[in-house]
Amino acid sequence: MQEGRKGVPSLLSSQGECIASNITQLIGWTPLIELKNIAKNDGIAARLVGKIEPYQPLSSVKDRSALRLIEDAEERGLISPGTTTLAGVTSGNLGIGVAFVASQKGYKFIAVMPAKLSMDKQILLRYLGVEVILVGKKLSSMALVLQVRYPALNGFKGLLDRVEQLKKDIENVFVIDQFTNPANPDAHFRWTGPEIWKDTAGKVDIFVAASGSGGTVTGVGRYLKMKNPSIKLICVEPAESAVISGGEPAFHNIQGIGPGFIPEILDRSQIDEVVTVTTQEAMDMARRLAREEGLLVGISSGANAVAAREENKGKMIVTMFSSGGERYLNSELFAQVKEECININKSF
Repeated sequence: MQEGRKGVPSLLSSQGECIASNITQLIGWTPLIELKNIAKNDGIAARLVGKIEPYQPLSSVKDRSALRLIEDAEERGLISPGTTTLAGVTSGNLGIGVAFVASQKGYKFIAVMPAKLSMDKQILLRYLGVEVILVGKKLSSMALVLQVRYPALNGFKGLLDRVEQLKKDIENVFVIDQFTNPANPDAHFRWTGPEIWKDTAGKVDIFVAASGSGGTVTGVGRYLKMKNPSIKLICVEPAESAVISGGEPAFHNIQGIGPGFIPEILDRSQIDEVVTVTTQEAMDMARRLAREEGLLVGISSGANAVAAREENKGKMIVTMFSSGGERYLNSELFAQVKEECININKSF
């Protein structure tokens, strides 16, 4: 397979039929798009380019990580379909990625999630046939973040404890851990990084990505800096919970990033700059991307776009649009338009 061309391009380059053998064959290449309207409206002289990960089969960059985490375990002989049960802590997108890959390959998947967090993703997981175990019915998302830093409390530790209990209760359980498993950044070193390098013809000057598990920023960063050490790597995190910057974990509403601790797989030695973005800034930009560029993306995508700077005049800045906006319909991102639609329909 040509480097940087996993997924749909591998089908189109074949002779004869262009039919995927299964859905995992579609995980891979996604297009880049230049944000000319945003750049013009904000007076930014740099080239702002976004990678549209909603083009993945289930609309998220986590489809890549999910596939590589499972394939790596298979290659090492740690799991086998029909025998192994996959389990993992998730707040959404990785769990959805694991769910459809597991379904195609013949694995059962049990997702352990914090209750009352991300209802859209809970619905999707159950729809995909996943057994969803909710932990801490009175746990707020703020508490979830804080428990990671203070394990004496029953938050994130409670989720991990529940997974450990599953390992005792069920035979042949394999835990999918995106925060510690090197297969996560490997997905982006193998696939995402080469795609960006090839599709920009090696012209990328700056790569911007928010850190959740740390997989994307680490894997893409390693590949791009291997190709050109002068490429600048910018890591984005929530201003309210700027742990990578040395701050304390706290509540924020940028789903999928800023877990409140520094993930084991995050390679901070590669990061040239850390930029903090508030939840409000991220949501405002996500809404602007929809109305000015026609791009329906999630909250963390807005955070990534905010990190573009006017001082990068003449540079090509590539960032990630990590997931589609439809996945956040019940979040604060859509709260105002949701209320407007409800009120309008009341009159009928």
